[in-house]
Amino acid sequence: MTHSTSHWQTATKLTHAGRKGKAHHGPVNPPVIRASTMLFPNVAGLKEATGTRAIYGRHGNETTYALEQALCAAEGAAACLLTPSGLSAITTTLLALLKPGDHLLMVDTTYDPTRLFCDGLLKQMGISTTYYDPSIGRGIASLMQLNTKLIFVESPGSLTFEIQDIPAIAAVAHARGAIVVSDSTWATPIGWSSFELGIDVSIHAATKYIVGHSDALMGVILTTAELQGRLRDAYKQLGLSIGVDDAALALRGLRSMAARLAVHRVSAMQIAQWLQVQPEIAEVLYPPMPGAAGHALWKRDFHPDYACGLMGAIFHADITEQQVAALIDRTELFGIGFSWGGYESLILPTKPSNCRSVNASKWQAPMIRLHIGLESVQDLQRDLQQGFDALRMLTSVDTTEAIAA
Repeated sequence: MTHSTSHWQTATKLTHAGRKGKAHHGPVNPPVIRASTMLFPNVAGLKEATGTRAIYGRHGNETTYALEQALCAAEGAAACLLTPSGLSAITTTLLALLKPGDHLLMVDTTYDPTRLFCDGLLKQMGISTTYYDPSIGRGIASLMQLNTKLIFVESPGSLTFEIQDIPAIAAVAHARGAIVVSDSTWATPIGWSSFELGIDVSIHAATKYIVGHSDALMGVILTTAELQGRLRDAYKQLGLSIGVDDAALALRGLRSMAARLAVHRVSAMQIAQWLQVQPEIAEVLYPPMPGAAGHALWKRDFHPDYACGLMGAIFHADITEQQVAALIDRTELFGIGFSWGGYESLILPTKPSNCRSVNASKWQAPMIRLHIGLESVQDLQRDLQQGFDALRMLTSVDTTEAIAA
């Protein structure tokens, strides 16, 4: 039997939830059980297990159960489903909760593969999607249709980091009988109290901060008791499961997530403030930073001790993509890669206008996305300084050539 976790603080939940009580003797961590076939002592035992998760390896075992229990305790969910990737967690949820003829309201800042799924398979199934501005708040009522069954939020938004007024959106949704689903990857399971804000299903790309070491892909669906049956039915019919070794890696990562986020948060704030004073930067997109866009809503709805390390920066319009590339290429500690949430720092050029329906014109200037890892913040700052020096050198060369011409 596992602990009752309701009275524990966050760090304690992450350390102890999903583990057996003090009476347990033996390994601290649950064993990694690699099994597909389950054997039963007799026909009576087979019949007793039929209909339960214990009948076949696809449905999980003690290793995956421990991870599910720990994640539920961390975010306050009634049930947890583990999928092979963050995207599969999103697509499974939408398939489970929508049917032909339904209407979906999708935030315009959603993760681009989510948009592709809405415009592709969901459209083929006869499910329509309307994209909405992330700042809409209670105004989302004007977009509700009689067949609107689900509102999808992502706060902060991908690439541009807008904070949504989740309680206002949830109030409208629930008054009209719609479900609120959130891509909560940036928040992590401990960065906000998602279900208290009105979210019904909270999705995570566990690949990011939950695993935390850039060595496993996984998605997480955390849900209320009311929806767990519909979600689990779809999950089983789609034949989804995860590798037990990945579950063990995620459980290992979850145990240290609070401690890692504390470092990510402090370092990210210092880098954001440093970027803010660089003359080439027009705006830093990091909601935890005072004065940043969305800070007031972030301060109201998020837990300040567990902000993550992902941010964006907008250059002034006179900075070219070639200059931004020179900055990125000159850094040594910042890897160039599409993921984030691991221990390492990353940097990418971004162009949000390519994946927006509502406010694409707002995002024309060159931009970068940075993930601030666990390295020394002083070393990261020096590394970025090298990048800005390269950007400025390219500016100087261009100016000299222009004068000579």
